Amino acid sequence: MHVGLLEFLGKQFIDVIQWNEPGDGILVFRFPMRDMEIQNGGQLTVRESQMAAFVNEGKIADVFSPGLFTLNTRNLPLLTDLKNWDKAFESPFKSDVYFFSTRLQIDQKWGTATPITIRDKEFGAVRLRGYGIYSYRIADPRMFFTKVSGTRDAYYVNDLEGQLREMIVARMTDICASSEISFLDMAARQGALSEKIGNEMKPALAALGLELHQFVVENLSLPAELEKMLDQRIGMNMVGDMGRYTQFTAAESMPLAAANPSGVAAIGVGLGAGVAMGQAMTAAEKLAAAPPEAPAAAASGPATKFCIECGKPIPARARFCAECGKPQ
Repeated sequence: MHVGLLEFLGKQFIDVIQWNEPGDGILVFRFPMRDMEIQNGGQLTVRESQMAAFVNEGKIADVFSPGLFTLNTRNLPLLTDLKNWDKAFESPFKSDVYFFSTRLQIDQKWGTATPITIRDKEFGAVRLRGYGIYSYRIADPRMFFTKVSGTRDAYYVNDLEGQLREMIVARMTDICASSEISFLDMAARQGALSEKIGNEMKPALAALGLELHQFVVENLSLPAELEKMLDQRIGMNMVGDMGRYTQFTAAESMPLAAANPSGVAAIGVGLGAGVAMGQAMTAAEKLAAAPPEAPAAAASGPATKFCIECGKPIPARARFCAECGKPQ
């Protein structure tokens, strides 16, 4: 028997091409050919949440959406042109087939590995941390194959994670640095910040053949030492008027002292009473040390005089004694 015929009979041909995802985390999978050829008229099954692409010598050709397809020159026009086939070819052919998972890759986590420095209008330069989640899917297999996955046998979510995280942090840094919103207002409006960062990320992911579905900022925080200073500032703002606050706390402690004469509250009230007494004594000492008020001016001369005869006191201006009648 002719050697060429033996080789032809010994070949294995693929009639059905399909892929069942074995688990999470696979974005692209190359269908195993092992030097086998695809039978003309074979069946290609593309399930929901998948797309498939035929690649010839590293060049992506025809892309298929979900459905059942019979492989012939009508369904493979680009591959036909690449291989220079006649429109009515009947022979088996060789081509790489890649499946792309187009379902949502949910609960992807992002975070700032190191704090990002921004200028805050209230606190000056601050170091900010943040983290959250996002989800995406492959929307353009041709773009993703060309820009990202290439001719690998498989491409995983983990292979893409680092690049996407760095893109997110870069966009977040730009937005926070150019924003005039303070950290306190920014932390209170995480929903609006999530939307803004997500909108900035969509074109960048689209350039890779991806579609951003959701982006969430779960938390924004300052380093521990700045958090402590912020807590102190909030506490001072809550206290407000320190004088009134002191009076209030003193008044609140008095019933406690009455209920527990031997307790710490009684000691505090006693100390307060001692301070008040000391203040009163100081005021009395100042009053005693002050010069006495000058008495009212006395009338000129003594108010009374004594009779030259009988010695009885008589008005100073009297000309006769009222007792003995002696002229004065």
